[in-house]
Amino acid sequence: MSWGTELWDQFDNLEKHTQWGLDFLDKYAKFVKERLEIEQNYAKQLRNLVKKFCPKRSSKEEEPRFTSCIAFYNILNELNDYAGQREVVAEEIGHRVYAEIMKYSYELKAERKSHLQEGRRAQQYLEMCMKQMDSSKKKFERECREAEKAQQTYERLDNDANATKSDVEKAKQQLNLRTHMADESKNEYAAQLQNYNAEQHKHFYIVIPQVYKHLQEMDERRTVKLSECYKGFADAERKVIPIISKCLEGMVQAAKSVDERRDSQIVVDCFKSGFEPPGDYPFEDYSQHIYRTVSDGTISTPKPEVTRIDPKITMGKAKGKLWLFGKKPKTSSPPCSPGGVYGCTRPYYNMSDRDSVSEVLGKQRGASLRGLRRAGPALEDFSHLPPEQRRKKLQQRIDELNRELQKEIDQKEALNKMKDVYEKSPQMGDPSSLQPKIAETMSNIEKLRTEIQKNEAWLSEVEGKVSQRSERRHSAEANHLVAQGRESPEGSYTEDANQEGRIQTQPPVHTEFDDEFDDDDPLPAIGHCKAIYPFDGNNEGTLAMKEGEVMYIIEEDKGDGWTRARRQNGEEGYVPTSYIDVTLEKNSKGAVTYI
Repeated sequence: MSWGTELWDQFDNLEKHTQWGLDFLDKYAKFVKERLEIEQNYAKQLRNLVKKFCPKRSSKEEEPRFTSCIAFYNILNELNDYAGQREVVAEEIGHRVYAEIMKYSYELKAERKSHLQEGRRAQQYLEMCMKQMDSSKKKFERECREAEKAQQTYERLDNDANATKSDVEKAKQQLNLRTHMADESKNEYAAQLQNYNAEQHKHFYIVIPQVYKHLQEMDERRTVKLSECYKGFADAERKVIPIISKCLEGMVQAAKSVDERRDSQIVVDCFKSGFEPPGDYPFEDYSQHIYRTVSDGTISTPKPEVTRIDPKITMGKAKGKLWLFGKKPKTSSPPCSPGGVYGCTRPYYNMSDRDSVSEVLGKQRGASLRGLRRAGPALEDFSHLPPEQRRKKLQQRIDELNRELQKEIDQKEALNKMKDVYEKSPQMGDPSSLQPKIAETMSNIEKLRTEIQKNEAWLSEVEGKVSQRSERRHSAEANHLVAQGRESPEGSYTEDANQEGRIQTQPPVHTEFDDEFDDDDPLPAIGHCKAIYPFDGNNEGTLAMKEGEVMYIIEEDKGDGWTRARRQNGEEGYVPTSYIDVTLEKNSKGAVTYI
């Protein structure tokens, strides 16, 4: 049973079959790799589990003495050895199975490619011989038709009484020429046919069977290799079975070593005090004072004892009460934004400090809202980023542009030096040939310098805004410290024990921030916007919007990626700046002035 004789006309199918065999080999290699990773992870997890439950013996007093504890720790040791055997299995599979099968797969792919190329070359050569034979056949057929026409022409002129002798001679010569050419074409066709038949016999009985034989041997070797890998896979597991059995036997022995009587005796030895149990309590009669008679035959009312109250306990109670009614809760500070976004607290800021409030809002919204800012399209000046991120991006771009500029300057200097050398030694080169490159380098330098200046302008703008925000933030913090200085830090009780029942309360202190929150007048609109994308507005303080919805702008984006907007029905909230198309009114009287 040979592929060369049985499958002489199945080259394409054999090509597909051998490819399938290699794919199956790769599939099994992938299986082995994943099994290898499972064994490694399993062993690692077992070792971590043992390490987690092993006792941390800092002193001999903490060493376990109960047989159940000792047995458990022995089981942990056996389990650690078991994990080591799983590592041995993984290592054995990795070296004996996976590494060998990957190497063998690589060799088989190269061998298959060589055999298929040889088979294709044989087919191409046979097709070339067939084309040559077919061409000679067609030529022979064409020459025979031409000779037949020349024969008919000669016979017609020879039988024509009006034909001249010269015409008859020409026709005869043409007939002889065509007959000669037909004979040559016949001989050529016969030679090509004989050659093709020989090559075809050689192809189907020698060349192709040899190629198919090599493919068959390769495929059979692949099958044998798979069989060996299957066996090696099982042998890797079988080799560790004796040691694993010993580990399991050790666990069983540890379980058998548990002695409940001994553990009970250890408990007795550990906690036994040696004292005798207490005896019965005697009866104490307190009724003798009730029946005692006094003068005048009346029962005197005993003077109640004066219970002294511990001033510490009283003071503790007073502290608790005074905290409830006199001390100002820390959560009474104003919210982060006029709408009370997220109900968070922060130091007192003046409401005119819009940038500071926007910065606090940007920090309080968290990572989920920062993700929305990233959803917008990136701009050239990075204005879609927060100020600090924008400054970093611009500085990074400026550094890159400076490096590129330095490269161009170095290249220009090198070209100028080369030009000087060419001018001094014309035999080394033409100086004018470097002029286009120098001009291009100068143009690149100018472009880079312009780009650097533009980015530096943006950077200075960002740094100016950041410094202004820092100054305003320090000013707001100073105002906050002054406002806190007017409050009593505790102001609810005194440490004097004679005045512990006295409660002092102070009227609440209102700041400018509180006054701003008490103002219910809505902010004026400074423009309008149109939603480019829909926004669900699930987070507190944000405003949901639909695509194409038009709203009023009441506060611009201050660098945190959010713009405050208002609907037609008066509902306000923050929306992502990258999700809207903003149009501001240049001469709006309601424009907000930032201090």
